[in-house]
Amino acid sequence: MCGITGFIEYRGGSADDLARLCQRMTDTITHRGPDGEGVWVDPNFPVAIGHRRLSIIDLSEAGAQPMVSASGRYVLAFNGEIYNFRRLREEPGIRDYPFRGHSDSEVILAAIEYLGAEKAISRLEGMFAVSLWDREECSLWLARDRVGKKPLYYGWCNNSFLYGSELKALRRHPAFDDELDRNALGQYLQYGWVSQPNSIYRQIRKLPPGCLLNVPLSGEPWQAQPQQYWSAAEVAEQGERQPFAGSYKDAIDALDQILREAVSDRMVADVELGALLSGGIDSSMIVALMQSLSDRPVKTFSIGFSEKAYNEAEYAKAVANNLKTDHYEMYVTPQQALGVVEQLPHMYDEPFADSSQIPTYLVSKLAREQLKVVLTGDGGDEQMAGYRRYRNCLKLWRSVQSIPGPIREAMRPVTRSMGAGSLRWANRYIQQGRTAPGWTRKLAKIAQRSDNWDATSVQQILANKFNGGLTVDQFVAGAQTPLTPLTDPAYWPDVEDPLLAMLHYDYTGYLSDDILVKVDRASMAVGLEARAPLLDQRVLELVWSLPRGYLFDGEVGKRVLRDLLMRYVPRNLIDRPKRGFSVPVKEWLLGPLRDWAEDLLSEQRLREQGIFEVGRVREAWQQNLHGWANHSELLWSLLMFQAWWQAQSSAPDLLVKN
Repeated sequence: MCGITGFIEYRGGSADDLARLCQRMTDTITHRGPDGEGVWVDPNFPVAIGHRRLSIIDLSEAGAQPMVSASGRYVLAFNGEIYNFRRLREEPGIRDYPFRGHSDSEVILAAIEYLGAEKAISRLEGMFAVSLWDREECSLWLARDRVGKKPLYYGWCNNSFLYGSELKALRRHPAFDDELDRNALGQYLQYGWVSQPNSIYRQIRKLPPGCLLNVPLSGEPWQAQPQQYWSAAEVAEQGERQPFAGSYKDAIDALDQILREAVSDRMVADVELGALLSGGIDSSMIVALMQSLSDRPVKTFSIGFSEKAYNEAEYAKAVANNLKTDHYEMYVTPQQALGVVEQLPHMYDEPFADSSQIPTYLVSKLAREQLKVVLTGDGGDEQMAGYRRYRNCLKLWRSVQSIPGPIREAMRPVTRSMGAGSLRWANRYIQQGRTAPGWTRKLAKIAQRSDNWDATSVQQILANKFNGGLTVDQFVAGAQTPLTPLTDPAYWPDVEDPLLAMLHYDYTGYLSDDILVKVDRASMAVGLEARAPLLDQRVLELVWSLPRGYLFDGEVGKRVLRDLLMRYVPRNLIDRPKRGFSVPVKEWLLGPLRDWAEDLLSEQRLREQGIFEVGRVREAWQQNLHGWANHSELLWSLLMFQAWWQAQSSAPDLLVKN
């Protein structure tokens, strides 16, 4: 696991100047690779590549990057891990490469030398962000893994093409353009994350998962476009066309075999590794398989909270005791958790509002005190219907379809009017310092539920679950809905099963841009590599081909995974309602964070910024304070943006200009 950055300087420059600039960019991501660094500049072209190294496989200098291929044609800077590198290394043609060491990075170069960049990258299995300079063709290749486990930003700013693992590296370049993308900001407030392919900056994008980008030295800005080498939509469509034909027991056996292989692949390292254990089904499954494959107790790590409603440490400890792992836990005080808040803007680098980023960072920090690599249970819910929202959305979708369209069309203006009226009445009471009557809340909820009456797909129902019917221009004047996997049906698979459609929606949206961003930034902030066996493509291909009943019984999801885990852990240890990895944001905003929030959302600050609809923001804040509505998720999104904005404004060294 590492960090990468670099640029093409179309206006030219001396090799020494380019190297110094690339070094400055590379220095900003030292946390991603504290074990080593490297900068490479092409002597014939204005191209620079930077790398920070976290040594996991082949700790010698033979694994250092940027790495030049044996022929001298290719220069690689790579972030991540390739889990099939040993198998690739033994394939005909690739095995004839004159290897100097045993790193996966060198196997990537060997495969590219033999197969070419496009075919070689499509053969890689793992988590990765790749930059590859082809000295013969004078072109730069960028590539990202199938699900987007590793980040990769890029963009054309003035006369430069910039890329990197994190935005802070790009901001070090003097050509960087920091203009906000107001459309992306509006969508961020809807969901709590900036959806790919956009970033918070207009001139910077995220390379979508499963994509390649080839940038020629002589190319025009934005002429080069990402090309898919793998598609989750095609996996969903294939799974529905060719469903799994075996029995339920066969499905459990198949999942057991694939997961054992996926876990075994991810246990390859030249350093010690462990696991993050929440006590839920997903992480317990991974730890159980790790322990069955290990000849010594696996180190496991958990975070606990004194607030019982948010604490899962006791469940994790019970699973650890049953599996006989070497277990470490830390109970976090509110003061410790709140102490992380001020670090979040620097850690996440663009607005990000999943509050479980706080415990994720703390458990990563705990694990890093012992080792460099952990396995996690990420991906189970999104692939195997683990969230309650799937059940609720299916019921809503059936209800919407049962109401004739003309009736829905006639009633929609009525409910909207009721919602607007209830809001006006509530605000009058709030402005007078009085408690708004309960009927105003009931009418508002009816209006909110009727947002689903316009839905023409189950994906829209699921989207409304996330964004509560909030429009992109409600708080950001003039914002328009950007085309992303969250909004554009062109991204969605052509499948009949509404559950499969929702799983794909979450896989390409919530998983990629929320869950994996959260884990990557939190773990890499402390130099910890996090590997997720459940995200192995073989797992996805199997579970999305299973009959719906094998995954979801109408009320509870992850059925096949749950029953597989029973082979390793007693049912009573994990058979309980799902509880999220969350923190008490609502209580914090009414208590210890109230003054901080009041300052960031003050009317004066908002007017000086000129970004948000001031009245709307203040209205939401007052409604939350007076208990008329729980806007804690929306407010956290606003506050995370405000904290990020403040951090950028107070850190001019991150915005180096000409």
